[in-house]
Amino acid sequence: MQIIENSKIKEKLYVEKLSNGLTVIILPKKTRKKYIVWSTNFGSIDNKFYAPGEDILTVVPDGIAHYLEHKLFEQENGRNSLDVLTSIGVDANAYTTNDHTAYLFECTDNFDEALEEFMNYVQNPYFTDENVEKERGIIEQEIMMYDDEPTWSLYMNALKCMYKDNEINIDVAGTKETIAEIDKDKLYKIYNSFYRPDNMIIVLAGDFEPESALEKIKSKMTLKAVEEETKRVYNEEKLDIVEKYIEKEMDISMPCVLIGYKDNDIKSNKIKKDISIEILGDLLFGKSSETFEELYESGKILSEPGINYEFSKTYAHTLIQVQTNYVEDVIKVIDEKIEKMKQTGINEEDFNRAKKKIYGEFIKDYNEVSTISSIIVADHFKGIDSFDYFEEFKVVSKEYVEKVLKEIFVEDRKVISVIKPISK
Repeated sequence: MQIIENSKIKEKLYVEKLSNGLTVIILPKKTRKKYIVWSTNFGSIDNKFYAPGEDILTVVPDGIAHYLEHKLFEQENGRNSLDVLTSIGVDANAYTTNDHTAYLFECTDNFDEALEEFMNYVQNPYFTDENVEKERGIIEQEIMMYDDEPTWSLYMNALKCMYKDNEINIDVAGTKETIAEIDKDKLYKIYNSFYRPDNMIIVLAGDFEPESALEKIKSKMTLKAVEEETKRVYNEEKLDIVEKYIEKEMDISMPCVLIGYKDNDIKSNKIKKDISIEILGDLLFGKSSETFEELYESGKILSEPGINYEFSKTYAHTLIQVQTNYVEDVIKVIDEKIEKMKQTGINEEDFNRAKKKIYGEFIKDYNEVSTISSIIVADHFKGIDSFDYFEEFKVVSKEYVEKVLKEIFVEDRKVISVIKPISK
């Protein structure tokens, strides 16, 4: 077992690649909690591929990754594994993202009993015409719930303004029309193509002895190695944005704004850029920033604007979110402060303060087993070692952050998504 140690945060990762190709990462922590997540590199963007051993392109309905996530809990014996895990006091769940699907549970007791059920249902799908059809109405309700969620609409509208062909535009849950095309044969094909060991990772964090935990995983592993490759196909994305502005009325009390900047340089050092965007977010919008002070004192915002850099192997963008009754004024001030910082540069003292603050927040993530496990999984599928963030912090300079500021916040790649209250 390989041991990867970071002396700065006093953490060790125990990493083993099993003979079938599956990666297991164990992060022991001094806590009573035990957390495990099993994830496959298959999400909403993976809708076109060549299945193992096939030379005909397979195109699957939008939302199928999420649909499969729902169905995997149902077993041939009639039990629902989610109910079984809950009944023994285990907090179990699952989620689907753009690029991966994850199954997980957290507990302080009954880990071995829960692991037996967990390893069984993830490795033994059971799809029938009847149980697939039964789930359709449930997922339709979930889609309607997403459609009524203002922050989700705000986010999806921003993506549609930025991207014309990139699969990130696909709603994770799909639509009523697309999920109507899903059947058991499509689900089995997805499972056999992507739920393969070399495309998966298991992360354990918490009260574990690494060797013992690894042996438990190995003893319950039944998935076999797959020799033939699953070849994904993605659309080519143009550099230009689609449209500058989009607005929608929904049942909310205060308008929400999302300003997005499309990043076309998807092959750059994403870790350094991610750190830089976090630092810029604090400098531009943190509680000690000019922007926050001006907007808060004038009563135009009540809380800090949030900033986030999202990226994968096929896309990258920066998002700034704020809630305000003064949409045009707030956007104007944000634009002005960004331009001012571009012109004047970053104060060295402010930079060092912000860098230390962001570094501390990264360290804090390691205190919560669920948070750090999710981060390790997401980073793994992006081709990133999570410990690399701490190494890159050393080399992120003021000059580099100023360079990112000028490269990211470009007017021609900016979009604005607004959700406003329904007009009276």
